Amino acid sequence: MTLAQIFEKIVGPDAGVEFAAYDGSKAGSLGADIRIEVKSPVAVAYLAQAPGELGLARAYVSGHLDVHGDMYTLLDRMWSLTLNDLPLGEKVAAIRSLGAKPLLMRVPLPPQEMRRSALARLGSRHAKQRDAEAIHHHYDVSNRFYEWVLGPSMAYTCAVFPSADASLEDAQFTKFDLVARKLGLEPGMRLLDVGCGWGGMVMHAAKHYGVKGLGVTLSRQQAEWAQKAIAEAGLSELAEVRYTDYRDVAETGFDRVSSIGLTEHIGKDNLPSYFSFLYDKLKPGGRLLNHCITRPTGTEKTFNKGGFINRYVFPDGELESVGYLVRQMEDIGYEIRHEENLREHYALTLREWCANLDAHWDEAVAEVGQGTARVWRLYMAGCVVGFERNKVQLHQVLGVKLDEDSSARVPLRPSLDWP
Repeated sequence: MTLAQIFEKIVGPDAGVEFAAYDGSKAGSLGADIRIEVKSPVAVAYLAQAPGELGLARAYVSGHLDVHGDMYTLLDRMWSLTLNDLPLGEKVAAIRSLGAKPLLMRVPLPPQEMRRSALARLGSRHAKQRDAEAIHHHYDVSNRFYEWVLGPSMAYTCAVFPSADASLEDAQFTKFDLVARKLGLEPGMRLLDVGCGWGGMVMHAAKHYGVKGLGVTLSRQQAEWAQKAIAEAGLSELAEVRYTDYRDVAETGFDRVSSIGLTEHIGKDNLPSYFSFLYDKLKPGGRLLNHCITRPTGTEKTFNKGGFINRYVFPDGELESVGYLVRQMEDIGYEIRHEENLREHYALTLREWCANLDAHWDEAVAEVGQGTARVWRLYMAGCVVGFERNKVQLHQVLGVKLDEDSSARVPLRPSLDWP
């Protein structure tokens, strides 16, 4: 059985994708706008030894499999089709037809893949040192690379698009301002922003609301970039970004807390202590805005140990349902005052990031290497499909720490421009 025959057995003849392999075999739609090229036996070895998304990712990231055309379009067309979809008998027949060599060939893992053994040496999942290494793996790639992908806002979280044709910068401003308005920021307040990235929220709060903000991140490169940006903006008296674990923040008595894109790194077992820690940092009447990626229901797997995202993008990342998160917050003592799903907004955000990466592809490859650039192209395009097809969602949940009189200190109704 040729590689082309195996491909056609998996995807069918009408997938709108052209296929070519080093063995000279071809399949699919000749002249299609998307073309997959298997360039060497190493790609086959990756697929034989890890059938499914991980083997495909290894082959692509290592450069032994090429995709010609738009990555999003490919993933959208082949969303439900992987080697895992083959019946066992056909899978065995396909592997046998290739011979024993792909199974026995020793192929190195791409250097971009996080080795489980390396993480295990740093302790159990979400131990401080292990969390620091997981964050370093993804966020300390290159600030210049992130500038190309994220744009001037350097905001690496879901934007909020006031209209479908809004620019990414307008949408990121809208996101920060939506968080600020939900929190009810006022001059003189103190804000703690955990997992602050490059400091976008603390700078927005300082510049537009006169709030004194402290942001914390486990990425040294993020902290250094943010402190420089804060100084250049003349906001040093109000805004600070600190390179530290949020669990090591000693200050307390904050009026507001924002957590934008951190909960995904906390872990299911640690959520009660996480929300409790933030609750204790708030004054009575204080508010927490939690913004994070979630699963659409509580039935999906929250942690995929052998998946592409865990191995290459967000080691130890875990996604819960919004219902589970709300229950944890309520059990700590928060009163939930508002919740909304921004799923479509994250698909739009990721599309902008994909376009930015493509526009700076040559510079990105020169900066971080082809393998890392390919990880990002594959992961972001896949996430667009995931959000569009409701595989993942993005929720903002506003919780309040009631004061001694059980008052939430919130308006009877949100203002007309919120949400």
